[in-house]
Amino acid sequence: MTGPVLELIGIDRYYRTAAGELHVLNNTDLQLNAGELVGLVGPSGSGKSTLLHTAGLLERPEAGKVMLDGIDCLALDDAGRTAIRRSKIGFVYQFHHLLPEFSAADNIAMPLMIAGEKKAVAREKAEHLLGEMGLNDRGNHQPAQMSGGEQQRVAIARALANDPRLVIADEPTGNLDPGTTERVFATLINMVRNEGAAVLVATHNFSLTRHMDRILTLEDGKLVDYQPA
Repeated sequence: MTGPVLELIGIDRYYRTAAGELHVLNNTDLQLNAGELVGLVGPSGSGKSTLLHTAGLLERPEAGKVMLDGIDCLALDDAGRTAIRRSKIGFVYQFHHLLPEFSAADNIAMPLMIAGEKKAVAREKAEHLLGEMGLNDRGNHQPAQMSGGEQQRVAIARALANDPRLVIADEPTGNLDPGTTERVFATLINMVRNEGAAVLVATHNFSLTRHMDRILTLEDGKLVDYQPA
């Protein structure tokens, strides 16, 4: 498929406070292409999570367009946006949010089964992803039986289960030690590069930014290229 995977066009997002409107995103534009890894850095409260939630169709902006593979997502109804999230977007968070009562393989297979895939096919895909993550021997383990790095790799595999076009990661290694961080992030990069997904990663970990194709930050609600001090 040609053209950008994600386009944010003229996004406005603000919150009403006692002091007036607080503009978090101000006529913000962004374009991500297939196979591109873009980092989003900046202090807490600068609007990174709001931008990710808008791109991931979890929040609706006051103005602007969110285009995914050429689809005007904000023109869709709730059911349409939910279908886009399930089929085209993978989310990775700081906390893995794995279902504790299910095995690693079942956690990964869950999005596929929700999308209507047969259990046997979903389980086969989950086993394949576990192998890609170096977790062949953890398929039947519950989250509590795995290390933090293993849990996060399972969460990444789950995010990639439906072959998303866009991966949104919000501090995906925030709870991991430096060595585990590098291994987990390298796994994420390899997987998305191979699949040709576009990736938007918010992080406070500047050591990870050397892996990015571009690094952006928010200034006065607009995305600009990050310039180290």
